[in-house]
This record gives sequence, structure tokens and C-alpha cells, in this order.
Amino acid sequence: MDGLRFACQPGCTECCRLTGYVYLTEGDLRGAAAFLGLSRRAFETQYVYRTRHLLRLRKPRHSQCHFLGKDGCAIHPAKPTQCRVFPFWPELVGSPAAWRRAGKRCPGIGKGGLVTFDGALRLANGMRERYPGMYGSAVLSH
Repeated sequence: MDGLRFACQPGCTECCRLTGYVYLTEGDLRGAAAFLGLSRRAFETQYVYRTRHLLRLRKPRHSQCHFLGKDGCAIHPAKPTQCRVFPFWPELVGSPAAWRRAGKRCPGIGKGGLVTFDGALRLANGMRERYPGMYGSAVLSH
């Protein structure tokens, strides 16, 4: 195999429904705030949970994300890195079994153009760089 196939499928929001949190970089926070016409502080107060080492979106009671609506992501043009890079996360790209499991939930995995392993690794390692508190400094390679 030369790489991985993936293409978002129209109308699909399965990745947005995965259990877990949406983590942010400072750049993600600024971009989403600007997109919504909010100050950084107002956006953070309303939507962000901050610890000393991580930022993440607060989860509403009955949904995975405040910005997931019936028509998809309300902040799509400014969506966080974690969302933008899916499914090329380190934990999926680094494990063929995890990639196959994700493909059972995500109808776009296995479809579309071929993303070379080098391209997939670049995306996954970019996540590692943006979220060092989650992934540490180890770099994926093949």
C-alpha cells in the first residue's frame, strides 16, 4: 500500500460525534473567535475550558460540540486543527488497526484520492507539534 485514502463525504458529521474533547491551540482559539466576531476573551469565557497545559472546547450537555448543528460545523472555515486534520491523527496514522477501526465509523476513510504515507505522517506530526501536552515530542515515521 502506498498511502491512505480519505475524502470527507457530503453531509457526514461522524467525526464530530466521536466521544472525547476538541482540543485547541492558541491560534485555533483566536481564529474561531474572530470568525464569530467575538473577542478572544469572550470566546474563551463562553466556549473554552483551560488548564495549565491544555485548551479544549467545553462540551454542551447533549452534544459533543457547541458548533455542531444539523447542517454541520458552524465554524467550519475556522475549525480547530484537530477537526481539520481528522482522520490523520497520530494515533490513527500510526496504527493500521486503529485506522481500520476508524474506517468502520467514518465513511470517508478508504475513499477519495490517495494521501501518501509521507503526507499522512506530515499531518500527524503537525498535530504532535501543535499539541505537545497530548502527544509529547516523539515523531512518527515509517
